[in-house]
Amino acid sequence: MAVTIGRRELLVALGGAAAAWPLAARGQQPAVPVIGFLHGGSAEANQGFTSTFRQGLKQTGFSQGQNLAIEFRWADGHYDRLPGLASDLIGRQPTVIVAAGGDNSARAAIAATTKIPIVFVAGSDPSKSGLVRSLNKPGGNATGVSIFSTEVVGKQLDLLHELMPEATVIGMFVNPNNPNADTQIRGAQEAALARGVGLDVVNVGDDRDLDPAFARLLERRIGAVVVGADPIFLPSAINSLGSQPAMDCR
Repeated sequence: MAVTIGRRELLVALGGAAAAWPLAARGQQPAVPVIGFLHGGSAEANQGFTSTFRQGLKQTGFSQGQNLAIEFRWADGHYDRLPGLASDLIGRQPTVIVAAGGDNSARAAIAATTKIPIVFVAGSDPSKSGLVRSLNKPGGNATGVSIFSTEVVGKQLDLLHELMPEATVIGMFVNPNNPNADTQIRGAQEAALARGVGLDVVNVGDDRDLDPAFARLLERRIGAVVVGADPIFLPSAINSLGSQPAMDCR
């Protein structure tokens, strides 16, 4: 069942799942268990995540380089690379695949294998996005957790409007390559309509689009921005905000 839990609790749970995997399944794996780690973002931007991931595994008795191997594959924001990276991981005969960084990674892993267990970290409702059959009975070889970030974009806009009621138009950054982009936009549009404000959607497919996106908001004097749910926004948007001139819509 997909639930929302803290990052540390999630990683500890992943380690526990690896430790408890049936002996019959382990017999088909290399002597040292291999975890395949598939992520749509970059290693540099997710150093904190991987550090906590290793720490969680260590708490369950698994240490990389001693009794565990971890094969990392990073798409660096190029989601079209994920299927190839997933296939590459399959060749390493991993005990389990961790598909992190959003639904794209989970979809690529699920498409690549129906036998190797997959633990995903998704941003949408896994049952609605087709990652599992249902929350109660996931079925197949995939399970995991969701932070439901896709479903709360409308709530984010509501909160932003309460903080800045003078904003008549609110900008929204969305990655058009994200399979949940349309769902996020619809949620934001519904919230904007209910609040009586306009919504200016700006597509940001990678880091190169960020500077033009902020320039567009400045040109249109839009002083409030909702950032869509996508791994590329976690580090990049914050860094770019620090380099941009202050927005003033008065």
